[in-house]
Amino acid sequence: MRENETSASPTGGLVHGMGSTFVKADWPALTDDEVRAVLRHFDRYHGVGARRESYVTWRSPRPMSAAALVHSANETVFVKRHHVAVRTPERLRVEHQFSSYLRARGQALPAVLRCANGDTVVRDGDVLYEVHARATGVDLYRDVPSWYPFTSLDHARAAGRALARFHRAARDFSLPPSVPGVLASSTAIVAAADPMAELDRIIAARPGLARAVAHRSLVEDFARYHLPIIEKAAPLLRALSSQWGHGDWHPSNLTWSSTSPNVTVEGVFDLGLSNRTFAVHDLAVALERSTVDWLDLAGTGLVVADLGAVDALLDGYEEVQPLDESELAALVAVLPVVHLEYALSEVEYFAEVVRSQVNADLAYDGYFIGHTKWFEQVAGLTLLEHLRRRACRC
Repeated sequence: MRENETSASPTGGLVHGMGSTFVKADWPALTDDEVRAVLRHFDRYHGVGARRESYVTWRSPRPMSAAALVHSANETVFVKRHHVAVRTPERLRVEHQFSSYLRARGQALPAVLRCANGDTVVRDGDVLYEVHARATGVDLYRDVPSWYPFTSLDHARAAGRALARFHRAARDFSLPPSVPGVLASSTAIVAAADPMAELDRIIAARPGLARAVAHRSLVEDFARYHLPIIEKAAPLLRALSSQWGHGDWHPSNLTWSSTSPNVTVEGVFDLGLSNRTFAVHDLAVALERSTVDWLDLAGTGLVVADLGAVDALLDGYEEVQPLDESELAALVAVLPVVHLEYALSEVEYFAEVVRSQVNADLAYDGYFIGHTKWFEQVAGLTLLEHLRRRACRC
């Protein structure tokens, strides 16, 4: 018997929200008929029999797209749908090109499937589809909200090693940075010689973002919370070599070799936030998203960093790729604002794409401003001082 809607969606069709609870999805779930129509574009699933036996076995609870594992032609593939307001075909093809580049250099990313016409993107009106081979390894964090901390120091250390190997493999990928947009990460502002002018330029180039923050004191908030930090961090970043990074390195974007203590990272996926930034910026993203339990910030306000996980991740990274004094200084300097540009893109996404003013406000107050303010509090200052002491030991 094929898996029904309930078994394919163990959360009952709900997805992860901005906190620790499940919420109604912004995007319709992928259906059996829909994925069959997508797979018709691929030679290996073109036969009538293959199409008839294609069906969804699991739906992702992640909130900002619709994705599912699909059984077809005696194998399982991963199908993901995006709206063109979030991803353009051109940007999606860049992700696929980066993935292929990394795979050719030994990184275990799922293969991107090509359509019969050679393209890797299927478009149907205002929606885009991509199809990947199923990731290898154990998806230990599959049902855990994104940015949830590591459940063990072994995981943090293994993730650090894997990120260093990822950076080595990505070092010579030559494409220029993608243009900042909805649900995108960059260092356009945090590495700028004139951060305020760059912020103004981005607002002028993105009318959706301008509308989303029109009722906010964005310039004043940026000058108060972010600008003094960026003025110190930007020169340190610009002194380093830029390169492409993952952009969203956290436990639920990794698969694992086993459930045993001696675990290693088996695979890497989701290059949706990848971009040309800096290896240190990408490492700061990994620290920020996987060693601080931000989901508790809105509820209790009592959030601390897991300093053991911080050290484990950095120890693992430096086993493969040691950091010099300038890189460590840049890491500490950029950490309080490493989220800034993605946070603004979330504000735009919620306000303009899915029309959720509640979530747009939460993204602005709790994320864009809130994360930076946390670094002014005791817990955040403790984390920064811990990193400074660590840098002095190197």
